[in-house]
Amino acid sequence: MTKRIRQSTVAAVAVLLAAATACTGQQSPATRDAARTPAAGQGGGGAGGVGADKARAFTLLASGDVLPHSSVIDRAAADAGGLGYDFRPMLAGAEPVVSGADLAICHMETVYGEDGGPYTGYPAFKSPPEVAKGLRATGFDSCSTASNHTLDDGAGGIRRTLDALDAAGIAHAGSARSAAEAARPTLLRAGSGKHAAKVAHLAYTYGTNDFPLPPGQPWAVNLIDEQKIVADARAARRAGADVVAVSLHWGTEWQDEPDEKQLDLGRRLTAATSAGRPDIDLILGTHAHVPQAYEKVNGTWIIYGMGDQIAGAMINYEGAQDPRGNQSSMGRFTFEPPAKPGERWTVKKAEFVPQWYDTVAGRVVNLAAAVDEGADQQREVRDRIRAVVLGRGAAEDDLLMGK
Repeated sequence: MTKRIRQSTVAAVAVLLAAATACTGQQSPATRDAARTPAAGQGGGGAGGVGADKARAFTLLASGDVLPHSSVIDRAAADAGGLGYDFRPMLAGAEPVVSGADLAICHMETVYGEDGGPYTGYPAFKSPPEVAKGLRATGFDSCSTASNHTLDDGAGGIRRTLDALDAAGIAHAGSARSAAEAARPTLLRAGSGKHAAKVAHLAYTYGTNDFPLPPGQPWAVNLIDEQKIVADARAARRAGADVVAVSLHWGTEWQDEPDEKQLDLGRRLTAATSAGRPDIDLILGTHAHVPQAYEKVNGTWIIYGMGDQIAGAMINYEGAQDPRGNQSSMGRFTFEPPAKPGERWTVKKAEFVPQWYDTVAGRVVNLAAAVDEGADQQREVRDRIRAVVLGRGAAEDDLLMGK
């Protein structure tokens, strides 16, 4: 984790947020049908959970790091008007896009503290549990919880985080409270009714900032290991997953380009197959704090890094305030069912949505929907994100900027 600028407590002043254009087919969180299955064996049929003749296309959306620095926590306190913490207003600019997807995945980088605090930012984070309520109100269905900050408060931090996500109705992948929980894949339903697709969400991190795993709990956090990732993906497929999405906390901080480890592991993971079918259908990258490219590798989409969806103003390794730390993209992929059962679900439409977290207002801004052509700064940020996202030729594979 990098340095950040400590902002003074934000005054409780109302901030007007530009209205974002809603996506077609927007749903409220209460009507969505994503649910974690209680056991790996309760999926939908080994080679693929939904019969190809009855399955329906669905959209999967993913967003970057949720990283509540002290200034972000202060903003949530101000938005709550002295009654705890409210993270809904700062995420409201993303809600139309997030809730408009059939399945939405976030990355919860930090762990939660005890109810009532104390809460801390960098370097050892303990965030208010109310973050989970804000994420759910925005429309997220599942969060990856494997990061270099997962052990900032030991096993207790993991337990509190997963308990709060459970209470908010958000599934999670990447950390666990028990060996049994760690052993079963997170299976989600994309869409509604008996024909909903089953999506496995798996998550892993490169490390934990040298914090050791809790004694007797080697399963507490998933660490990146190629063989384990492939084995877990295959187990998820056997448990009934139609689509396997893997969240990876990886890469080099403050580097726009994916590093060699990302490129090599991405090639290897997307090349893994069983019975002629890829084991992994989508890779979702976090950690670098800046947007990175999208790329189709071995027929599978990889987002090397989405950047920070929420974070305080940050200082890079050169000691300078770096606005890239508040720029990100959300990836949205429309999966359509195969012609025959057991074959691969394919991405028929791939999109990215550029975002900016306004650290002064404390608000997420959808740059694809809310940019006024007279707003030079927002337009420049949007165009920079687009250039980075398309930097490895994704436009040639029909990646589009969505709203």
